Amino acid sequence: MNKSYVGQPFILYHGWRSSASRRVRLCLAEKGLSYESRLVNMLKGEQHSPEYLSINPNGVVPALLHGDRVLYESSAIAEYLDELFPEPSIRPRDAYDRLVMRNFVRWVDDYCLPRLIVFNWSQAMQAAATQWSDRELAERIARVPSASRKEAWTRVARKPYSDEEKADAMTGLLKLLEKMQAMLANDHSWIVGERLSIADLAAIPFVMRINELNPSAIANFPFVESWWNRVRQRPSFSEARICAFTATDAEVEAL
Repeated sequence: MNKSYVGQPFILYHGWRSSASRRVRLCLAEKGLSYESRLVNMLKGEQHSPEYLSINPNGVVPALLHGDRVLYESSAIAEYLDELFPEPSIRPRDAYDRLVMRNFVRWVDDYCLPRLIVFNWSQAMQAAATQWSDRELAERIARVPSASRKEAWTRVARKPYSDEEKADAMTGLLKLLEKMQAMLANDHSWIVGERLSIADLAAIPFVMRINELNPSAIANFPFVESWWNRVRQRPSFSEARICAFTATDAEVEAL
């Protein structure tokens, strides 16, 4: 790792409600790293603009500029930060535990995120997206680089998720609490290993949303509930501005 980058400034392109953006802000906060904040208005499609796609060709947030380096994919960003700024560490010491951590984060991204999108996009995007003309929708979709995101935008604009689909999505999200309950058993304070890791930081945005959408659910998972109380007490939680999903950008920035 090139240590000459340690003193280089950070610029974070992100959204306050984005789960991946929240993960990276939590990592930066745990490391005590400051950054310049540049909000990306996803409803306006700024993440699909030529300017942003030149930074992150995947057309999603976040993206982190570190000097002249461009970083994207939140789990990769987290490991990069831990390599370059090793204290305090946010990865387990043991090699096997690091593997378990990475597998957990991958599962959260692959399994939980599509189910969270059902709720987040319905709440944040649907009202405006349903008003787009067919031409406007087609123009927006043409700029989206990901096939899965093209489908998600089409769904939220023209075929909103049904109550049955939302119920299925919540059933899937609750599997996260089930998995965490098992991993936190036997008096484990953290999901993997003996200290907070990227696994915990990956889970926080999802547990936050589950708790907002289904407030009684977490009480059925006592180890998760204790973990949730611990992470909310950490300074990084408030520093990363993990706020209610309904909070406006202005309200979050005023904190």
